[in-house]
Amino acid sequence: MRLGIYLLFIGSVWCQPLPTLIDEALRGSPEIAAARQRYEGARLRPSQASALADPTVSLGYTSNGGFWPAAGIGTDPTSNIGFMVTQELPFPGKRRLRAEVAGAEADAEQQAYDAVRLSVVSRLKQAYHELHHAMVAAEYVRKDQAILRDILRITEARYTTGHAAQQDVFKAQAQYAIFETQAVRFDGEKAAKEAAIVALLGRAPGGHIEAVGEMTPGELGASLEELLAAARTDSPVLARERKMIDRAQLKTNLAVKDKMPDYALSGGYFNQGGIVPMWQFRIDVKLPAWHKQKQDVAIRERRAGEAEAQASATAARRAIEASIQQEFATATAARKLTDLYQDSVLPQSRLALESSLVSYRTGSTDFLAVFSNFMTTVEYELMYHEEVMRLHVAKARIEEMTGREF
Repeated sequence: MRLGIYLLFIGSVWCQPLPTLIDEALRGSPEIAAARQRYEGARLRPSQASALADPTVSLGYTSNGGFWPAAGIGTDPTSNIGFMVTQELPFPGKRRLRAEVAGAEADAEQQAYDAVRLSVVSRLKQAYHELHHAMVAAEYVRKDQAILRDILRITEARYTTGHAAQQDVFKAQAQYAIFETQAVRFDGEKAAKEAAIVALLGRAPGGHIEAVGEMTPGELGASLEELLAAARTDSPVLARERKMIDRAQLKTNLAVKDKMPDYALSGGYFNQGGIVPMWQFRIDVKLPAWHKQKQDVAIRERRAGEAEAQASATAARRAIEASIQQEFATATAARKLTDLYQDSVLPQSRLALESSLVSYRTGSTDFLAVFSNFMTTVEYELMYHEEVMRLHVAKARIEEMTGREF
């Protein structure tokens, strides 16, 4: 069975692998749905922007000898009843530029939609790995409590025979209580991450989600140079900034074109009764007489908008590059640390703990040595899994910024 369609439901607990949750989020996330509708709406703007203004139809009459319609018609050459149709027309090229401006805005909305999809998936991955860490950490604490309970029983038995100090018993009991507080904290983190995942999926509040399977460190799968190159070409955030530059340049071209005059064509028919009908045609031209206060100022404003779009794109690129470098450093360090913990630190600390436990049972070592080895092992186990989580969270953030899955 493919992992993407694997689903297990037990009571009110949904045990789902990450790919299944991602598919559900892409279908049901309200954030993605809203972004998709914004993009669909933006796609409808170019045709509106390039459309002609609605024509004007004028109906009227001219009367002589009275104010009522048709007074004097047929006898007075200035009396008539008729209509005129007027169509405003922009200077050639303006409609095309307006459509291109709206098209660039629609392209920018498409990139924004892609960015929202990546953001939802990235946050879902981060919350899922953090949920998994909270679950595993809680399990570690429960397991460590069981081990500590055995140590406590041995210590209490040695205390009753005079071979252990009372403070050893108190120390073990205090650590047992501390483990309980840690378990409560991890359970709280688990509930918080479940709520975050449910919201990202678009589900109604309630129910529980269990992360399934072991979480292995894995590999990042790309060098820093490859990640930066991928961001420059595939990041929807940077692609949107480039579309905004195109939009600003087109708006400047349109502002320059606005210095050219628009015009209106009018034609009409007038009935004069028994006299020959009258036809009329007229062209009205709007002269940009006040261009120094209007069109020239608009051009300067649009050029300032171009410079702003360029600066905004540069700032976005620098910010993403810096964030990628930071997350890459985090992921690289986490990967090295997981190897160290897995290959040497954890095996050695577990061997030291097992050896000290055997010696403590036989009375050949003291409580402090056992307790120190035990707490070291507990700390390293939690640190190992935390580094695994850090690696996966960093990878999820990098994927959002680069637009690629590594």
